[in-house]
Amino acid sequence: MSNAMYNRQWQQTQEALSSLLDREVEAAEPSRRALLSQLLGTLYIKYLQIFRALEDTYDQMVHPQKRRLIRTMLDGVMGRVLELKNELVQLEQSEYHYLDDVLQDLKLLPQQLDIPIPRYFMKEKVEESRGRDSILMRILAEAQLAAPSLKPAVKALPPEQAVKLVQVAERARQGRLRAMFMRCIFLQEERARQARLLGERGADLQASALRIQKVWRGFCQSRKTAKAREEEMVFLGMNPPPLFHEVSAPMVRAEQVALMRWERQQKHESEYRDALVSIKDELRAVEGPDIRENLQDQIRHWFIECRNLTGTFPDFPKAEEGGSAVILSPKTPTQVMEEITVSQEEEEKNKKKSKPQGKKPKKEKKGKESGDEKEETQGKSK
Repeated sequence: MSNAMYNRQWQQTQEALSSLLDREVEAAEPSRRALLSQLLGTLYIKYLQIFRALEDTYDQMVHPQKRRLIRTMLDGVMGRVLELKNELVQLEQSEYHYLDDVLQDLKLLPQQLDIPIPRYFMKEKVEESRGRDSILMRILAEAQLAAPSLKPAVKALPPEQAVKLVQVAERARQGRLRAMFMRCIFLQEERARQARLLGERGADLQASALRIQKVWRGFCQSRKTAKAREEEMVFLGMNPPPLFHEVSAPMVRAEQVALMRWERQQKHESEYRDALVSIKDELRAVEGPDIRENLQDQIRHWFIECRNLTGTFPDFPKAEEGGSAVILSPKTPTQVMEEITVSQEEEEKNKKKSKPQGKKPKKEKKGKESGDEKEETQGKSK
């Protein structure tokens, strides 16, 4: 299929998903258990259909940015399918659910309930699996080289026994040939004896024709009977159709197109990743100086406006306060100055609160020193 087909399929899947989400939000939870089970089963099957369509679209989509969006949707849908499965298990207390009535209402086949394994699970881990396989093969090769030989030792036959075996085989071969010759001679003699007993008769053309017709008609009828039996078994579903195991030309062409699209996916993905790095470097080299000058001009303008308002240049905001992001925020200089002054006042208050706690030990030391001086003066007076 073409890119337009997968884009259309993606659009249809988005519409179905949005309508299903709206229905799920608006629908009230039924009180009866049977109705709740039917509602959950319907949602489960519809999410499975959306999951299949998204998985197919993601597998065949070539555009790398679209694939990232589809991957996000696909992961969300898979999570919702698991949630609905868990709710069904808790409701019915069973891992197996019978949704025949829902399938009949939606006109779907039982195969639609099968959850396919996403193909990107293996495709995105090709290199990892190859590395794992190479490591495993190397380990096996080393183990085979290091392991002792487990082959049993072959004993050599003595020459006399070998000659005896050859003689037995040769005598058996000669006996089989002699028996075949004797059988041919016996059959010839038997035919000659029957001819002498019955006498020679002339060829009866009519009897010969009847015999040939009989054999041919029996053969044709047996073929027709076998063909009718085979058609009946195919109709009953007991045997596969005649071309069941043969791959048709459209299927081969579809596989070739899928392989080509996968190769193109890899090519576009590598180009996209390289473009992310190259475009970023190019923007940094081309637009970087202009952006730096614009930011510096904005910071200078902010300092000048603050000086015009307050009369002094303000301090540069600290990293804890946001740094230059505070200056470049969409606020007026007065608002920024008010925030800075408020933060500075809070810091001063915190410092004032912490100062008395730091002076207590000094007072204690002074008290100790005064006590020591009093003791010294008392000792001198004595």
